[in-house]
Amino acid sequence: AREGTTKGEIIEQLRREETNRGIHFEYCLLTLGSSHNRAASPQAWKKGEVLSIDSGGNFHGYIGDLCRMGILGEPDAELEDLLAEVETVQQAAFSKVKAGTLGGDMISHAEGVLKASKVAPYTDFFAHGMGLITHEAPFLMTNHPVTYEGTYAAKPLERNMVLSVETTMLHPTRGFIKLEDTLAVTEGGYVMFGDRGRGWNRGGIS
Repeated sequence: AREGTTKGEIIEQLRREETNRGIHFEYCLLTLGSSHNRAASPQAWKKGEVLSIDSGGNFHGYIGDLCRMGILGEPDAELEDLLAEVETVQQAAFSKVKAGTLGGDMISHAEGVLKASKVAPYTDFFAHGMGLITHEAPFLMTNHPVTYEGTYAAKPLERNMVLSVETTMLHPTRGFIKLEDTLAVTEGGYVMFGDRGRGWNRGGIS
C-alpha cells in the first residue's frame, strides 16, 4: 500500500494475497491515522500516518488471526515507544504459555505487566482459544470483551491448544496500535504462527 491507497483497496489487496496462498479470507479490520474506526471506507493513507491491519484467515478449516502495524514514512520516538509497550505485554503473556500452566496465571501475569505500564489507561489485554471458530475453548477470561465465562482460567493449558493473544491500545492522538498473535501450546512452551513484522512495517515499499 502507498500514499493515497484507500482502506477498501488495502483490504481487497489483502484478500487477494490470502486467497493466492490457499487461505480462505475471513475478515480484515483496518485503521489509518489517528482514527479508531476499523471499518472499510474510502479513507486514504497519508504520509506519516500509522496503519493497523488485523485479519483472520481459514486454512483447511482452522482459523488464524494476526494484527500488525505499518507506517507511511518513519516512526518517531513516541510511536516506537508505544509499540514497544504493546510488545512488552505480548511477551509477558508468551512467557507463561506452556502445557501445565494455569490459563489464569498467564492472564494475570500479562495484566500485571500492563497495569504497571504508562499506557494502561487506554490499553487492553485479551487472550482466548480459537480454532474451528474465532472464539472457543479454552475460555480464559470472563466478558472481556466477548460475553462468555472464563471457565478455563483455573485449568491447565494443554498441548495443542491454540490461543489468540492480543494487546490493543486506543491512543487518544496516535491512533489504534495493536499486536495480535496466534500460537499453539506445546509441552515446553509454544509454537507461533506468523511471528514476523512485529515492529513498524514501512508502507510504500515493494
